[in-house]
Amino acid sequence: MARLKAHTERHAVSRIGWLRAAVLGANDGIISTASLIVGIAAANATSDHILLTGVAGLVAGAMSMAAGEYVSVSSQADTEGAEIRREKTELRDDPDAELTELTAIYVARGLTPDLARQVADQLTAKDALAAHTRDELHLSDMTSARPVQAAFTSAVTFATGAAFPLLIVLLAPQAAITPAVTIASLVFLAALGAVGAKAGGAPTTKAVLRVTFWGAVAMGITAGIGKLFGAVV
Repeated sequence: MARLKAHTERHAVSRIGWLRAAVLGANDGIISTASLIVGIAAANATSDHILLTGVAGLVAGAMSMAAGEYVSVSSQADTEGAEIRREKTELRDDPDAELTELTAIYVARGLTPDLARQVADQLTAKDALAAHTRDELHLSDMTSARPVQAAFTSAVTFATGAAFPLLIVLLAPQAAITPAVTIASLVFLAALGAVGAKAGGAPTTKAVLRVTFWGAVAMGITAGIGKLFGAVV
């Protein structure tokens, strides 16, 4: 009899937790910092003030992203934990009803009632909680909430994204800061969209257009506000 080979195929969904946080962090870092810089530059601020604003935005944004991701994903983890504990209690108090429920899930997926019952019996005998967590609650180790990972990833990628427009401020003459930061940031966003789409197995063109469009909108609005207030002052 031929020996079964281990399943080694890798899917993009295995990266969904950190990939979402990484793309969000880097995207926010580029857009928010570039928008701050463009807005301040449009208000006729000096290079030193522009750079200081950008650095402050980087630090504050990275800390905010880390805290926000940690709180948000922790709430998700708490909900997942509560659902698992509830399932554990139901398995303890009424295992027959849970077995029937699991059988019904497999029937709904296309198995015959007899085969569904056999599958449910075997999976329950091996690890009832794992079977219900995966097939009833649709939770798995691959997609489970990881607050610390999400917070760390968001902070690091935000700071990395924010560093790119700051680098342009350091390199460009003051008169060219606004167009230089705008163009460079759109290029960075396009590259980020392409990398994120490739890592997630999604269409590249759609991702690039989406991220550059909203980045251009954000920078355009802040530049207009900066120009308006700069004129008033």
